[in-house]
Amino acid sequence: MLCFNHSSPKSISSTCRRKTPGPVPITEAQLKATFKSFDVNKDGRLSKEELRNAFASLGAYIPRWRASRGLSLADGNGDGYVSDDELDDLVKYAMKYGYTIG
Repeated sequence: MLCFNHSSPKSISSTCRRKTPGPVPITEAQLKATFKSFDVNKDGRLSKEELRNAFASLGAYIPRWRASRGLSLADGNGDGYVSDDELDDLVKYAMKYGYTIG
C-alpha cells in the first residue's frame, strides 16, 4: 500500500497516519480496584473522605461534590459508607464520567 499519492500530496491514507497514544478509558474492574485502594483503614467500606480522595486521584473536577453525589447514590442502607456490596453502584455512577488512564 502506498502512503503517498504524488498527484495529491496532501491526501494521506488513514492507514498511514501516525497513531499517537492518548488517554485510555478506565475499565469497571480498574475503577473498582482504584476505589478499594482508597480504603485506608481497611474496614471494607469507603467513607466520604476516602471517596473524595479516590475521585481526586481520578481527576474529578470537584472531587468533594463527586464523592457526595456518589455516596448518596450508592449508599443503599444509609449508613454513610459505601460497602463492598454497594461498590458496583458507585462504579456504575463513576463510569458515566469517562475517567481515563494516562
